[in-house]
Amino acid sequence: MARPVSFLSDFGIADEFVGVVHGVIARIAPGVRVLDVTHGIRRGDVQSGALALLRAVQYLPNGVVLAVVDPGVGTDRAAIAVETEWGFLVGPDNGLLAPAVAMVGGAGRAVRLEDPRFRLPGGGDTFAGRDVFAPAAAVLASGEASLDDLGPDFPVHHLTPLLLPLPSVEGEAVRGEVVWEDGFGNLQTNVSPEDLAAIGAAPGHHLVLDFGIARHGVPWAAAYGDVGEGELLAHVDSAGQIAVAVRGGSAAATLGIGVGRSVTIRSVPEAPR
Repeated sequence: MARPVSFLSDFGIADEFVGVVHGVIARIAPGVRVLDVTHGIRRGDVQSGALALLRAVQYLPNGVVLAVVDPGVGTDRAAIAVETEWGFLVGPDNGLLAPAVAMVGGAGRAVRLEDPRFRLPGGGDTFAGRDVFAPAAAVLASGEASLDDLGPDFPVHHLTPLLLPLPSVEGEAVRGEVVWEDGFGNLQTNVSPEDLAAIGAAPGHHLVLDFGIARHGVPWAAAYGDVGEGELLAHVDSAGQIAVAVRGGSAAATLGIGVGRSVTIRSVPEAPR
């Protein structure tokens, strides 16, 4: 029975790239269903792609992940397929797959995608999503090939990790970083509710957020509707992290910040003035 392929990339939808990858899979394995997770990852942003895949994989059906955020395409970075208890993850070995592999229980085995029988002859080396990764995902999903067919073993302890910034509790403050901006302009940080609990903060408290020299007072709210239209709030987002949002607007645009910006969070007894 064919397994579904869950497809994530930074291809966008302005060009034909996503459709072409769908077409390659459909020609090789017509019975395989392809689920588009997102193709809106910022171009070449491996960290954002890895975090999106990490957030998504626990909700995806068991099968095959095809993930392509590959700024090193055409270089000597490995093209791999990783086997886990959940299924297979196919993509470049650049840190993109590692967090999701860990989320689904770790790698049992991995191979390099080198067998020419499962590659398309391309006009260049810059579209591995079409020529290398899509054929591998298609034959793994359909059962037409196994890992043994695709190429030589790739030691799982050689998988490139994704080095994520970690928050730190320093006295009465938590120092963290903005790690994701979603399509609504909400800003997810790497700070967890447990990090804020370590400084005595709790839902309903007021927080002071320092983004460099810019300071903003916000409530720790449960939902957007807990504040007025256009007002800032901090909340626990759908991935369980502390995020900054604006009701009916974009926190990224309002604050003028994005991914990679550092933030220091403190709890205060009453609303800042």
